[in-house]
Amino acid sequence: MAKLAELVHDQLSQQNYTHPLVGTATLELAPSTLHEQIQQFARVTVGAGCQQIQLLPLFLLPGVHVMEDIPAEVALAQANLGNAIALNLQPHLGANLGLGRLLAKQLSLLKTDAKILLAHGSRRIGGNEPIEIIANTLGMVAAYWSMQPTLEEQVKILADAGNQEIMIVPYFLFPGSITDAISQMVASLQEQFPLLLLRLGEPMGVSAELAQLVVDLIIEV
Repeated sequence: MAKLAELVHDQLSQQNYTHPLVGTATLELAPSTLHEQIQQFARVTVGAGCQQIQLLPLFLLPGVHVMEDIPAEVALAQANLGNAIALNLQPHLGANLGLGRLLAKQLSLLKTDAKILLAHGSRRIGGNEPIEIIANTLGMVAAYWSMQPTLEEQVKILADAGNQEIMIVPYFLFPGSITDAISQMVASLQEQFPLLLLRLGEPMGVSAELAQLVVDLIIEV
């Protein structure tokens, strides 16, 4: 995330934002809680004369983390900070329609019989709707890592329909333990379906285009 924050800083600087302060925080796997991380960054920004902070959740789906956990942490941080600075929670990254266009640009170079858009999935009602919309728009089928329809189920359906080459596109921002597990799953599926050619794409990764999508959500306030 540090590299993405650096690119966002550069993008803001190019758009006449003088000395923009850009930081990162994590909801999990950090020594301190999210609200404590926000408060720490807020103290720095207050010292620099800032009056508000724009907070952008780097999540692709409106699941429990986006709709419940993060707002609760931001509210706690705001309560602890009082009137020292205003915290403005922006829509999650997946709300930017530019993500679909970015994905379409990447897919335009791929020529396969069928494509699967593989997301983590959310059990929250309506949480997977953006995936279904993107998949339908791009002529793909959706599959989920944590719920049905699973990757294996969709591969079998496409194989039974006569497809011989299938591209699997991980709808994840960065590589990590889940994308590693997906790679292992694809290798296992390739053994199960030897007559198929399964190709696994890369997660979105850090790019100037992704940084611009973040900036678009930040400045639309």
